[in-house]
Amino acid sequence: MPIELAPSILSANFANLAADAQQALDGGGTVLHVDVMDGHFVPNITIGPPVVKWLRKFIKAPLDCHLMIENPDLFIPEFAEVGADWISVHQEACVHLDRTLHLIASHNCKPGVVINPATPVETLTEVLDMSVNPGFGGQKFITNSLNKIAALARLRAERKLHFRIEVDGGVDLDTVGDVVKAGAELLVAGNAVFGHGDIRTNAAQLLEVARAATLTRA
Repeated sequence: MPIELAPSILSANFANLAADAQQALDGGGTVLHVDVMDGHFVPNITIGPPVVKWLRKFIKAPLDCHLMIENPDLFIPEFAEVGADWISVHQEACVHLDRTLHLIASHNCKPGVVINPATPVETLTEVLDMSVNPGFGGQKFITNSLNKIAALARLRAERKLHFRIEVDGGVDLDTVGDVVKAGAELLVAGNAVFGHGDIRTNAAQLLEVARAATLTRA
């Protein structure tokens, strides 16, 4: 599967959001990652459907909405309506995960499941079709997450499935090679893209290192 970069707007300049997002996409990003936090499931509060609605007017790339919220089923229809293409929910926040994933799909969005560092990969085995504790940008990568990525990659190969492994959190020039070698293909990066320097250049450099790492995969 090809390596893709999903710039996370959590670290962008919100006064210049559409332009910053487009620069990251011009640098090679193919998906725009939107972190939605409610102050309950995670301790931070970010954005909601109105921002997604306005981004949709300016951004042509898929919008990947990562719902770090309680009761995600209540908000999935609205995010789909305003322009989300992908919607990811947390295993820990869903009482009936399978039903939630079907709800996302019924609104013509691509469903995804996210797990926290303390959640075993095995909790996903019945719905197979994160690398820092969620809630804030710019955190240090938790290296044990590499074992989870590798475990998911093994499950995928053993079951001959075709789901993609997305890593959100702590992805930068120092960690992206190991993340890709472990088996991830979709890389969410916020601070490493928007935090300093030229956004377009940062995105391009991150993709270059990631794609080079595929040549040394086991």
